[in-house]
Amino acid sequence: MLRETIYTVKQDYPVPLGPRTFRPCSAWCYAHQEKGREQAITAIMHQRFAMRAGRRLKSFRLAGPLCLLVVLLFAGAGQLSAQGHEDEIVANLAGGRVIVHVAREVIILAAIDHPVERNSIPPRVMDLDGTHVGVLLGASEWQIPADPKPIRLDRNFHRAGAIDSHYQASPDAEPDLESIGTTFLEKLRPLVAQLRNKLDFSPDEPIFQIVVVGFAPSDYGPEVWVVEYHLEQEQIATRGEYWQTRILRPRFTQLYPPEKHALRTLVESRYPPDMKGPTLREMIQSNDPQVVGIAAGQPRFEKVVENLHGGQAQKAVPADSIDFMRAVLPVIAGDARYVLGTMEEQGGFKWIVPPAEPIEKAQEDKNRPPEAPTLRKRIKP
Repeated sequence: MLRETIYTVKQDYPVPLGPRTFRPCSAWCYAHQEKGREQAITAIMHQRFAMRAGRRLKSFRLAGPLCLLVVLLFAGAGQLSAQGHEDEIVANLAGGRVIVHVAREVIILAAIDHPVERNSIPPRVMDLDGTHVGVLLGASEWQIPADPKPIRLDRNFHRAGAIDSHYQASPDAEPDLESIGTTFLEKLRPLVAQLRNKLDFSPDEPIFQIVVVGFAPSDYGPEVWVVEYHLEQEQIATRGEYWQTRILRPRFTQLYPPEKHALRTLVESRYPPDMKGPTLREMIQSNDPQVVGIAAGQPRFEKVVENLHGGQAQKAVPADSIDFMRAVLPVIAGDARYVLGTMEEQGGFKWIVPPAEPIEKAQEDKNRPPEAPTLRKRIKP
């Protein structure tokens, strides 16, 4: 029980930072007189510790017989807490644009790197199965301070078999896509669980995103999907601001084919979603001078642009469409890195402009038939 305050005491003390380095600190203590002796019953700290950017140390209200001892104990605890935050896992975000042109009998896929922050990783294309590839955006690479080698989600991919009965399947996805989404969910779950600070992430902004491009089973034809993964956080400890983070089940959005009788033209997906600038489709629809200049004097390019402008992209000649995309990409990408490839239902994926970073040899699957398509194939420019 608090008694009437008689006076306040300011206690000065040093906090050791190294063998010969100290930081002067102080704390104000409220004291009262009880049976001829002074007893400090409440201490309020005014000391800030070295924390990560964006984090603030809240004031503490403590009770104890010795003001100095209490303050020193919390000073040490604050330094340990800061060190713990610095050891947290870090997610590296890949930002950019994914452009898909579904022409006659071929899918043309391009990805342009737009770094989210300095030294960001580029969008990465990976093999999902024999008929689909995926472009990874957002948190596709994770770094644990104790391990110098990053954890890449495009490595060691083994698609899930039967879906766990406890997992709520999405009503918007077919079983083969659901299996892909579940595999990435299980890869992300233990990584996301290590995030213990409050994140500056909008609930509507995905932390991870896959653009799935390929051919659906049962002669359904070409398809393009966006699979998004969102976070949910809950504060479970007010002292130290400890947050529990979990990954939510993926959301599936079909971008291609469009609704019946809708125009069939270019498909584009971006990360972050609020990236500025017109899409390639918008540039074609508005007769942008850059696009018009590329097609001018090239009858086959003019025909491709005509097909795209008229919503009949599926009728464009494959070779002409590939050459048009290869000509327009450097113009819209500028100095940014980009990749370009094609996918056929029977021939699999082939690089036109491969990624600049080294391509690791994939682990050989003993059950994989020798004629199965692979991302390692290339065609000459």
